[in-house]
Amino acid sequence: MSQQDKMIEELFHNADELTEKQKKIVAAAIESFAEKGFAATSTSEIAKKAGVAEGTIFRHYKTKKDLLMAIVAPTMAKLIAPFVIKDFNKVLNHDFDHFEDFIKAIIENRIKFLKNNMSLFRIVIQEIPFQPELREQFKEHIAQKIIERLRQIVEHYQAKGQIIEMPPDTIIRVTLSTIFGYIIARYLLAPEEEWDDNTEIERTIQFLMNGLSLEK
Repeated sequence: MSQQDKMIEELFHNADELTEKQKKIVAAAIESFAEKGFAATSTSEIAKKAGVAEGTIFRHYKTKKDLLMAIVAPTMAKLIAPFVIKDFNKVLNHDFDHFEDFIKAIIENRIKFLKNNMSLFRIVIQEIPFQPELREQFKEHIAQKIIERLRQIVEHYQAKGQIIEMPPDTIIRVTLSTIFGYIIARYLLAPEEEWDDNTEIERTIQFLMNGLSLEK
């Protein structure tokens, strides 16, 4: 079973309210949008991948944009968000002794998750900047829940005297921007380069801790 098939199987594990045909359409839409982007994907391609007639899609969705919003956006709310948050909670709910250890765990957790779910990651990166509705879905169902937990974690390490006194939201933005900047370069922009992953991860952590740590 491919990583794509494993991702789809896990994504739909508790989605009993969807019919098998709906699951096939959603899976085909995710795969097609990830491969070619929303603009370059036709509904006929999605139908072919799903093994359904194109008319089956248009029976409920008048346009391709309707398909994106009516299938992918609710999928983010009902399926992707719990899927992402459940995995991320493995790190967020663990009490690390040092902030540096927490940062390393985030990087390793997100890399493992994204390597196994690259199609979802590509859709988020490619479409959210151009689709305000998807951006709102992402903020409502994923970002807000994670950010609040991250604020508590940052304040915890500030109280322990490990990181500088700075608004938690600023520390979160700097930290996540640095981590995902590395991940995007590594797996989307230049995956063909020769990467020394262990060294790059350590350098990323060192860069962050040089700016945030009080223990210098």
